[in-house]
Amino acid sequence: MTYLRLMLFDTHINLAMSANMGNSPEDENDAERGVATKTRPKTKKPSQYRVLLLNDDYTPMEFVVSILMGIFKKTNEEATQIMLNVHQNGIGVCGVYTFEVAETKVAQVLDSAKRGGHPLKCTLEKA
Repeated sequence: MTYLRLMLFDTHINLAMSANMGNSPEDENDAERGVATKTRPKTKKPSQYRVLLLNDDYTPMEFVVSILMGIFKKTNEEATQIMLNVHQNGIGVCGVYTFEVAETKVAQVLDSAKRGGHPLKCTLEKA
């Protein structure tokens, strides 16, 4: 009984679709059938940027370490190593981030240095 009802329902839908499409046999032959697919554009990984600290002769080493621990979430050992690298080589990498994050971290460093009265310079470059 259920099978018969399904058949009747299916026939009703086919008749309704034929009525909407037109009655000519050409319309039925020209109708395309298939699965609609939507292509997705390939996503590209965002560019990465290095945040760099530049050496100066006035900013205390302890302040640089505190900046590295506070803004860049480095451990005391990592922060000390980066600070010594800046001190000895004139420049040091604090981290690699997407552009927006790197730009924010540079602004935070410069703001903290300004509030602390230090001439610490920080910049970013494409990795």
